[in-house]
Amino acid sequence: MKEAQHIEWKQSWRDEYLRWICGFANAEGGVLVIGRNDKGVVTGLPNAAKLLEDIPNKARDILGIMVQVNLREEAGKEYLEIVVDPYPYPVSYKGEYHYRSGSTKQELKGAALDKFLLRKQGKHWDAVPIPYVGLDDLDPQAIKEFRKLAAQSGRLSAELLAESDAQLIEKLHLKENRYLKRAATLLFHSDPEKFTTGACIKSAFSAPIPTCFTTM
Repeated sequence: MKEAQHIEWKQSWRDEYLRWICGFANAEGGVLVIGRNDKGVVTGLPNAAKLLEDIPNKARDILGIMVQVNLREEAGKEYLEIVVDPYPYPVSYKGEYHYRSGSTKQELKGAALDKFLLRKQGKHWDAVPIPYVGLDDLDPQAIKEFRKLAAQSGRLSAELLAESDAQLIEKLHLKENRYLKRAATLLFHSDPEKFTTGACIKSAFSAPIPTCFTTM
């Protein structure tokens, strides 16, 4: 047995290992074994009984999650298995977000953290609402060209394409409540890079409707 994406060994317990529990919860779940060294040899835990009570309480109070802590024995030595389920919502350790990737724990920051939080909410980056951008900010010529190309491709019905610009945006699901989504700025704004750095619009020969490509 080796350390892998779903298993980590620690020879003794430290409260900082709550970060590893956090990482498992934010990924696919896993097992944190306390009382095995890096070679997988059971070294034992003299305070296993106390940790059996302390660790679930700390996971609950600090991470806000429940973990299953099992007392095991091998060659007369006790060790603990902390079983962590994957959680459908983001789990943080004192404001930090950790993630299990391969056999490593990584702290998520910047764009990686944004992407992770959106994914946990069931959203994609292009569905993020953009405040202070309205229908009047979009390029009417771009919308007109979209209607033309969509009609030529036959991908959208004539009834939909006959709708007003506001109704078309709504039915293309490019709006959330009163805000336009980032996808709307990529498709129809005259300067999409104002909202998404590195954004550009290209038209592929095989696809009659313009396709947005973005580098993040």
